[in-house]
Amino acid sequence: MNKKYLDKLEYNKILEILCSFAKTYIGIGKCKNLLPSNNVPFLLNQTYEAYNLICRNGSLPISSIDNVDILLKNLESNLSLSSCDLLKLTHILKTSRDLKEYFAFNLEDYPNISEYFSMLYINKSLEKEVNSKILDENTIADTASSKLNSIRKAEKNLGIEIKNKLNTIIHSATYSKYLQDAVVTIKNERYVVPVKEEFRGQIKGFIHDVSSSGSTVFVEPLSVFELNNQLNNLKADEQIEILRILDELSKKFGAITNELKNNVKLIGEIDFIFAKASYSKSIDGIKPEINNDKNINLISARHPLIDKNKVIPIDISIGKNYSTLIITGPNTGGKTVALKTVGLLLLMAYSGLLIPASEKSSIYIFDEIFADIGDEQSIAESLSTFSSHMLNIVEITKKATKNSLILLDELRIWYRPN
Repeated sequence: MNKKYLDKLEYNKILEILCSFAKTYIGIGKCKNLLPSNNVPFLLNQTYEAYNLICRNGSLPISSIDNVDILLKNLESNLSLSSCDLLKLTHILKTSRDLKEYFAFNLEDYPNISEYFSMLYINKSLEKEVNSKILDENTIADTASSKLNSIRKAEKNLGIEIKNKLNTIIHSATYSKYLQDAVVTIKNERYVVPVKEEFRGQIKGFIHDVSSSGSTVFVEPLSVFELNNQLNNLKADEQIEILRILDELSKKFGAITNELKNNVKLIGEIDFIFAKASYSKSIDGIKPEINNDKNINLISARHPLIDKNKVIPIDISIGKNYSTLIITGPNTGGKTVALKTVGLLLLMAYSGLLIPASEKSSIYIFDEIFADIGDEQSIAESLSTFSSHMLNIVEITKKATKNSLILLDELRIWYRPN
C-alpha cells in the first residue's frame, strides 16, 4: 500500500511502538519495515498463537543478540576467534536452547509458529564446553586444559619465589635504606623494586622505569633476572596455549556455521512474531473474523494510539446493507478519529497485528485503502492545502477499484452556478 496513505492513518506510529517490543536487531528491523500483506489469515494466526503462548508460558526468553555475520565469515575462512567472539556465538546457542525449551508443546497445537522453534539447532555440549573454558571475554579458565593449568601453577610458584627473593632485599638492613617504598611491583611484566634515584647504583640490576617526578627508579635486581626470564617464558607458553584452546573451539563452531546462520534468522523471526503478539496483548487485541463479503463490522473498536483507559469505543458497520457511510457531527466530535480507527485497525490486521476491538468483529481484505485525511484548515486559509486534497482525490478516483476502501475526511463539494 502507498506509504502516503499509511502515514495519513498514522501506521508509522504503530510501527514505532511495535519496535519497542522487539529485543533483537533483526526483530527490530522487521518491525520497522513491516507492511500490510494479503496473507492476512496466516499472519493473524501466527500472532494469535504467539499471543496464547505468552498468556500460557509468560514472556519469551529472548534478549539482544550481536550481529555475528562477520564472525561466521571468519569461521568459514578458517580464522580463529577471540574469547569475546566465541561467547557471542555461545549466546546464540543459549538463546536457541531457551526458545526450544520455552516451546515444549505439541507442535500440532501451534501449526503456524511451531516450525520456527522446531528448526532451531541446539548444541548443549559445545555451549557447556565454552562456558567452562571461557569465564568472561578476558579470562580463560585454568581448567580449560591440563597444560594451561600446569603452566599457571608454575607461574604462581615462580612468582612466589621471585617475591620472596625481593622481599629479602627490601627488608634487609643493607638495602632497605635505598628504597623509596618497601614494596614489590611490576614494570614491563617483570618484578622490580622502587629505588631512590640518588641510590640507583647501590642495587645492581636493570632499570625498567622512572617515576614521573624522577625521584624513583624501578630496578630489577640481578638476583631475580633469570627467574623473571623463566616467568616471561611461561607467560608466552600460556598465551600460546590460550590461542590453541581458542582455535580448537573456533573449529568446533566452524563446523556448524550453517546451523548458526539459520538460528540467527529463526531467532529474529520468532522475536518479530512475538513482538507483534506482545504489542497486541498490550492493547487487548483480538483476532478479527475475515469475511469475503466486503463487510466491515467493528464492535467496540478503539483507536490504538489513544490511552485505552480514555478512548471511547465505537461501533462501525459498512458493506452489508450499504457501501457508503457518511459521518456527521460537530467539530471535535470524533469524526476524524472514527475514520482513522477504521483504516488503522484494518492496516494492523493486514500486518498480522491483533486489533483493539470486541470479539466477533469482522473485516474484509481490501486490495487497497485510500485516505484523504488532512488538517482542519479552511480552503480560504490555505489554497495549497485545498489543492493537495484535490490532487489526492483525483489520484484516488484513478486508482481505486471495486475492492478498495476509501476514507475521506472533511470532503468539500464546490458548486459554481451558471
